[in-house]
Amino acid sequence: MLVDQTLEKLNAMKLHGMANYLRGWLEKAPDKDVSATDLVGLLADAEWMYRENKKLSTRLQHAKLRQQACLEDIDYGHARGLTKAQVMELSTSKWVEGRQNVLLTGPTGVGKSFLACALGQKACRDGYSVVYRRASLLFDELAQARADGTHPHVLKRLAKAQVLILDDFGLEPLGAAERKELLEVLEDRYQVSATVVTTNPR
Repeated sequence: MLVDQTLEKLNAMKLHGMANYLRGWLEKAPDKDVSATDLVGLLADAEWMYRENKKLSTRLQHAKLRQQACLEDIDYGHARGLTKAQVMELSTSKWVEGRQNVLLTGPTGVGKSFLACALGQKACRDGYSVVYRRASLLFDELAQARADGTHPHVLKRLAKAQVLILDDFGLEPLGAAERKELLEVLEDRYQVSATVVTTNPR
């Protein structure tokens, strides 16, 4: 009965990681050799991991990545001019910390979008906020925002993202309004945040 009350209190305090671990630990044959200090440490680790996973899930949800991709799944057998050393360097996310930009170019079908999403997923795992947009949809979103008065809010949200992924850029020539929108977005991010752009060479 005391255990049920403890679990209720842990959940009431939103210590769900601790509650889940304690419940699972009790359902198995509890290790009698575990000291109180060790058990508290295990509970704290479980809570920390629960919260980290929840934050990661939220970052991935907000990122709205086009593909479920991760750097570990990259196939280096494809001839795309991409080396494992280059990917390993990008996998450190130092480019995000250094507010550097990544330009991915190549013909259709070589996996530019996959790589961009994989970089975004790794940035999320490393604790950075990410926003993914296809270029055409971004321009539509900005045009709509300008029409309904939410343009400053949308620009602010894009500027706040530590990584902006601009996918399929330059498939169609940009009009004057689109060039102006792009300049505003990138100017807000210059030397402040990192941007990933995928494009086909002309």
